[in-house]
Amino acid sequence: MKITFHGATKTVTGSKHLITLDNGKNILLDCGMYQGLGADTLKLNSDFGFNPQDINYVILSHAHIDHSGLIPKLVHDGFKGRIFSTPATIDLTEILLFNSAYIQETDTAYVNKIRRRENKKTVTPLYNYEDVRNALPLFEQVEYKTPYPVDDDMEIQFFDCGHIIGSATTFLKLKENNKMTSIAFSGDVGRYGDPVLKSPQRFPQADYIIIESTYGDKLHDDVDSYSDILKTHIVKTCIEKRGKLIIPAFSVGRTQELLFALNELELNGELPDIEYFVDSPLSIEATEVVKKHAKYFNRNVQKLFLIDNDVFAFKGLRYIKDAEESKKLNGKKEPCVIISASGMAEAGRVKHHIANSIGEKRNTILMVGYCEPGSLGARLKQRPDEIGIFGERFKVKADIEEINSMSAHADYGDLSQYLACQNYDLVKKMFIVHGEPDVQQKFRNRLIKKGFYDVVIPELHQSFSLK
Repeated sequence: MKITFHGATKTVTGSKHLITLDNGKNILLDCGMYQGLGADTLKLNSDFGFNPQDINYVILSHAHIDHSGLIPKLVHDGFKGRIFSTPATIDLTEILLFNSAYIQETDTAYVNKIRRRENKKTVTPLYNYEDVRNALPLFEQVEYKTPYPVDDDMEIQFFDCGHIIGSATTFLKLKENNKMTSIAFSGDVGRYGDPVLKSPQRFPQADYIIIESTYGDKLHDDVDSYSDILKTHIVKTCIEKRGKLIIPAFSVGRTQELLFALNELELNGELPDIEYFVDSPLSIEATEVVKKHAKYFNRNVQKLFLIDNDVFAFKGLRYIKDAEESKKLNGKKEPCVIISASGMAEAGRVKHHIANSIGEKRNTILMVGYCEPGSLGARLKQRPDEIGIFGERFKVKADIEEINSMSAHADYGDLSQYLACQNYDLVKKMFIVHGEPDVQQKFRNRLIKKGFYDVVIPELHQSFSLK
């Protein structure tokens, strides 16, 4: 058999890894969309590097668009196989893919309006609502730790990896020429000691491991500290400066972590008495899905349910769905906290809030997660004197702050703990994906020092024989 890496190679988006058996059977690990890569993004998303009609199975590690976002295109282009994921991943993926289809259609309509004006050929979206609807019946749910025989050659087992609700380490047993080969794919690994989710589970010994490396060269701040840090920013901006605290946050995972932290402050009698807004219809839907799968929360949250039946709600919280209400927030003079998507500040309502707030010293833009190097969020983290948003230049007078402890991605300490269940002498090869090149190289060096003797960083569309 062989494995070919068609995405998330020396970058953190576009996760797609294709396993091909000698009998011609094709198994695709993730089918993610590239994001935030400028002019190259559309080209990369338009060409899989393989024929979708040849794929028999898709195994989805979790719902984030950089892992799930091209499934509708895969179906549109001829895939008719089966898709396996956890129950929570299915529910989250549904709302994320419909939202992605909406973005595809609206962005394309805007581009085509300009192209018609310039007498240029119009373009089509990567996929639409109908493609999402056609993809959903292909999903089959697999519970954690439950061996799932797909056919005579293949068995799937999922293990909670603590990244977001439903996220999983995929453990495959593949039979070929009467020999069994085991492959583990990390997906995205979460933090140990997360305030809401369970820590990553141990998984069985693997012959081959595909592992993410987003923060393979860093150690995060203490996970327990971010409620206090969040309170500090609220007090400084909203109480002392009487300004707005704008927090770009991913709809799945990060928004729920923020709400949980704010709820914790209220339970402790420490939440400042101001207004708090979640301005993102997708975040609202995602929060409801997360609540539906509360059995995946850790023991501390389960105990909290005894005194608080909604760990994501607190005094002063308002959800904003309507676009006109969202626009009114831009003219609001009273101090408040606005949590809005997207987390990289590249699109969505938060981009408008940043544009309307960045020119006033009393306001703060608080970054709470990873940002692609070319994204608006990453550019803000450089704390420039001025910045381009929507084709205009803005003086940066607002404070730009960060909370580094809120990452949902494991740092190198977490990744080392995650791999501690493996005997490195028995791992034939380790593949490092989902990371920036310099980070991957540093992580590779760490793995080799730990005893993993064959560690490679794949190139895009590069294939390897698994003997």
